[in-house]
Amino acid sequence: MHPAFSVIFFTTASGAGYGMLATLGFYAGHDALPQNVWFSITSMVVALGLVTAGLLSSTFHLGHPERAWRAFSQWRTSWLSREGVAALLAYIPACAFGLAWVFPALEWPARILGPLMIPFALGTLFTTAMIYRSLKTIHAWHNKWVVPCYLVLGPMTGAVFVLALSAGFGVTLKFLAAFSGALLAAGLVVKWLYWTFIDSTSAASTPATATGLSGTGPAVDVKSVEWPHTEANYVMKEMGFAVARKHAQKLRGIAIWLGFMVPAILIESSVMLPLPQLSFLAIPAAVLMAVGIVVERWLFFAQARHVVTLFYGAKSA
Repeated sequence: MHPAFSVIFFTTASGAGYGMLATLGFYAGHDALPQNVWFSITSMVVALGLVTAGLLSSTFHLGHPERAWRAFSQWRTSWLSREGVAALLAYIPACAFGLAWVFPALEWPARILGPLMIPFALGTLFTTAMIYRSLKTIHAWHNKWVVPCYLVLGPMTGAVFVLALSAGFGVTLKFLAAFSGALLAAGLVVKWLYWTFIDSTSAASTPATATGLSGTGPAVDVKSVEWPHTEANYVMKEMGFAVARKHAQKLRGIAIWLGFMVPAILIESSVMLPLPQLSFLAIPAAVLMAVGIVVERWLFFAQARHVVTLFYGAKSA
């Protein structure tokens, strides 16, 4: 599939934003959030800003962005619509929690509203993942590893961003460095399992089944003699985008090292430093991770092939 920047930004930014909300909600539920007004304001502005910017960018990929509001009416049958509804509902506990956290007099509501954000944040990430997981025509998305990737990478990026902000403001969130390192390890595992799956399997459809000739023999080899179109067209640009295997392997290496390995090393090394110096490792870790996750998400789209490519000479999808 053609990796549109708007969709890449949407999935990475909103995932990080919801991950931040889930992380802050977890600490709020355990009464472990520091009362630092600037840290509170900045954290909520960044989290909600990432969510909002991501959601708005997703409309840019639509043919008619002004009609995006109509998607909310199809929540009974469409995961895209369910995602929009879930995203709007998530604003309610998030905004209420932000106000309660900023004002010390509202400390006890924050302990309730914080944990309430977690199911809304993770639920929205789940609906986003299901948009892709539900597409049977794209083998790289219609598999059991897509949802775990979204549900791990979102909280992972969010936790690292919260750690970087806490280090920058000189506040302590107990065990967050260790927790972030564990999420980075989990993210690498699920992503590696996803890549292993798409490398070792292919869609059930073949040129033979796509043309209805699969029953002509036990080992029939159907090849395309003449394509539906003689020139490049929208279908091949959007549905048949291909990235060379050697380039994909290099980009995976970049995603692994920048998105998971180096941030984990920096964060775990930061545990041995006093708080004032924590930012020297935590902030670069967050920046490198963001770059690596963008590369990972680009590959998620670029390596996905629609079964329609079977009519254009592809041997598998």
